[in-house]
Amino acid sequence: MWRGWRWLTIAIVCSGMLAATAGNVLARDLRLATTTSTDNSGLLGYLLPRFEAAHGIKVIVISVGTGKALKLGENGDVDVVLVHSRPDEDRFIEQEHGVNRRDVMYNDFVIVGPLVDPAALRGGRDAVKAFGKIMDARSVFVSRGDDSGTHKMELRYWSELGKQPTGNSGYRSAGRGMGEVLLMASELSAYALTDRATFYAMKDKVDLEILVQGDPRLFNPYGVMAVNPAKYPDINFDAAMRFIDWLTSSQGQQAISEFKVDGKQLFFPNAAP
Repeated sequence: MWRGWRWLTIAIVCSGMLAATAGNVLARDLRLATTTSTDNSGLLGYLLPRFEAAHGIKVIVISVGTGKALKLGENGDVDVVLVHSRPDEDRFIEQEHGVNRRDVMYNDFVIVGPLVDPAALRGGRDAVKAFGKIMDARSVFVSRGDDSGTHKMELRYWSELGKQPTGNSGYRSAGRGMGEVLLMASELSAYALTDRATFYAMKDKVDLEILVQGDPRLFNPYGVMAVNPAKYPDINFDAAMRFIDWLTSSQGQQAISEFKVDGKQLFFPNAAP
């Protein structure tokens, strides 16, 4: 009789421990790896409180370049990734590091520079041509240099130009986030490639202006995806999918469209219905 009660007690205790463990997995904070542009622009500060209030899930943001964000996902160090480099996102899915990729929103890149504009870029629309003029004038250009989505896009323009950026003695590789690069470019009276949202969020802190815009090659789409639970069973997949579903829902998409700086809409929702 005693042995029967003892095993019953052990079974009850063990089942309680398992239930508590499962509850902790569901309740654990959601780890989001994302680009500095979504953070520096103020977008996350606008969106995340709405998601957290709706779902009771705290989001821990790790703001880095796209390359580093994807590496965090590849290593299972985060639960969900929000980035802006479609070729790398597709590769991330193909290599089975992530699942359930969805389009979220887009904005655009712009080339900014000092008011004196030594390379005479003002009013231009051709991004590649602008890069060529910066090189020909040997003007200072500050690069993210951090494997971010912005840095990857910049390297594509140099590639289309058929020249190496290091051929310009004024080229500076900062290895920093977008906000820091804009501050550095302002101090050096230099040019830089930036997403429009971060520039508008920072424009009162820098002596720079938008000089080149409107080139279709400056299009900047964002995607979100969960880290693959088959590869990392301990990730918070439930919370990751709740975040993805909310971000691409009518509520999340409306919140994205409502985010503005100085009355200007900086991100445009484009999730599939």
